[in-house]
Amino acid sequence: MKAIFGLGNPGVHYQWSRHNIGFQVVDRLAEKYHILICTKRFKALCGTGWIDTKEVVLAKPMTFMNRSGEAVRKAVNFFHVDMKDVIVVHDDLDLPFGRLRFKRRGGDGGHQGVRSIIESLNGNTFLRLRVGIGRPPKGVDPAEYVLEPLDAIQQFDLDKILSQAAESLSVMLLEGMEAAMNRYH
Repeated sequence: MKAIFGLGNPGVHYQWSRHNIGFQVVDRLAEKYHILICTKRFKALCGTGWIDTKEVVLAKPMTFMNRSGEAVRKAVNFFHVDMKDVIVVHDDLDLPFGRLRFKRRGGDGGHQGVRSIIESLNGNTFLRLRVGIGRPPKGVDPAEYVLEPLDAIQQFDLDKILSQAAESLSVMLLEGMEAAMNRYH
């Protein structure tokens, strides 16, 4: 079983913020494969199902971003998922808007949700799908920028980006990370 966690903040106030792009990608993946993410468990909303031949759990931690690791750890323990089968989808300030990057291992890159997961799992060997949200304009605090909604131009491209991110996860699961990286990087 693979466990895919989309990171974000709970509540309607943050629903369309840049920081919640992980939630949106997991929602798109769930929609594509008819997986309902509606069960409240492990301080998360989750659902189980299949992506072709791969059994998956899709989850969105309902803790705030900086405590995402609590929900991830509880779900990983419950489903007995190895660290190598954990995939975390999150926003990334250091990538241009819409750019996708898979990464295994490494630090948190300043991302509080990833930091929480590394600490809670006592390791960093899980896979990440980083979704670029771009850098804030000069003079805008990055902490404020990630909590703001996408601008009009970004909103226009969002549907295509979410579909590409969901498809890249499917390719990674079914054909491997190298195939996904070759197609979507």
